[in-house]
Amino acid sequence: MRERESWVVPASNYAKNTFNPIRNIVENLQIVPNPEKPMIALSIGDPTVFGNLKPAEEITEAVVTSIRSGKYNGYGPSTGFVESREAVAKYVSVPGVAELEAKDIILCSGCSCAIDLCITALCCPGQNILVPRPGFPLYKTLAEGLSINTKYYDLLPERNWEVDLAMLEDQIDEQTAAIVVNNPSNPCGSVFSADHLRKILQVAARNKVPVIADEIYDHFVFEGHEYQPMAALTQEVPVLSCGGLTKRYLIPGWRMGWIAIYDRGNILSKEIRAGLQSLSQRIIGSNTLVQGALPAILSSTPKSFFADTLTQIQANAKLCYSSISATPGLRPVMPQGAMYMMVGVDMACFPEFEDDLQFVERMISEESVFCLPGKCFDFPNYVRIVLTVPKEQLQEACNRISSFCVRHYNAPSMAVSSNGVSNGVTNGASNGHANGNGCSNGSYNGAMMTSVEEAKVLAKATALETAAALVAEMETD
Repeated sequence: MRERESWVVPASNYAKNTFNPIRNIVENLQIVPNPEKPMIALSIGDPTVFGNLKPAEEITEAVVTSIRSGKYNGYGPSTGFVESREAVAKYVSVPGVAELEAKDIILCSGCSCAIDLCITALCCPGQNILVPRPGFPLYKTLAEGLSINTKYYDLLPERNWEVDLAMLEDQIDEQTAAIVVNNPSNPCGSVFSADHLRKILQVAARNKVPVIADEIYDHFVFEGHEYQPMAALTQEVPVLSCGGLTKRYLIPGWRMGWIAIYDRGNILSKEIRAGLQSLSQRIIGSNTLVQGALPAILSSTPKSFFADTLTQIQANAKLCYSSISATPGLRPVMPQGAMYMMVGVDMACFPEFEDDLQFVERMISEESVFCLPGKCFDFPNYVRIVLTVPKEQLQEACNRISSFCVRHYNAPSMAVSSNGVSNGVTNGASNGHANGNGCSNGSYNGAMMTSVEEAKVLAKATALETAAALVAEMETD
């Protein structure tokens, strides 16, 4: 045996290839808040962090009962207890359309674990998966750690973040192993219609590519919109749906997720089901105490709990949208569900900042408001706002954002054409993107501002007044 002359303990390729873009970006931001203003973090995707959104009492009691029963202190099956999987199967089934059994469910340690297992089961090193842009960065983190490539398809802000279907199909090649579809969306807050989901499924069917459906925000939709389970809309395409208790039930730290296998054509029966079973053995199952509570949680949580949660978040979305729409240089896209709003930043209107990262840094240092920059989601010149903040703090944050933008707004000079029509101010607004050549007054109506100073004064007054009026309206509902 050859002796080693010195200690050399390298990290594995898996560890070296694992990279979290959000953590990298945030750790390199200069986060130094204004000491005279309390910090308001509109960046945290944990709905419980501010204490205003709490799980229903029935959810807590279900876990207490599970603990006191003494039945769930030991190891369980790697895919989960049968009665727990039966409860999930009932929860995710669409009667008469897509009905599942316990054998179709794998319980996981949170939805992130579910997504990890799906990517690992479906893809080999060198293959690729298609992921949305803007999108949840974990997809890329998980895939590239396994030497699986990611290719993007765009979501279109001018179409409420619908998929660019032509681009989606163009990205598929012989190495494409899966399409990841996130609906409702983080970071966009969009909710796809049944018609749009069918069009995505048609692309998958034509190209014989399975779908990983990230549906952790299932039923988390605002009034006037409807959640459609993707698998209920296809007879052909196999769908691995990833869900869990995290968001809708307001218990992200309990780490209970699942994979629902929809495979009416038995396409996944030959290898993928066995592969998921084998991979589940790596973590020896999810939290058994929460598994014991699953049947009660899924059957006994009152509908009023979900309605109250959605009412609060939709009211916050309206408040935020009204204020941000009146702010010069910003263009929000009104969300339809989930917990987020994406806001376009016309960087041409803020020439002192190089990019959305500097924009965010300065807003922290001057106003102590922290939004995640669009770069975290591979979509520059946007910021993401979290809508789970208490109403009073969100209103204060919107007021500060407006003050910041008014203070730094500096529209490019307006050129006047031979027919007297001004050019340049709204060029970037017509298609909903924040990457155009001109500046927006904040709304989508394309109205011209007569001067930069007038825009600043009007925007500031309108933002504060409309936000206050909307709050008063909500208090009487």
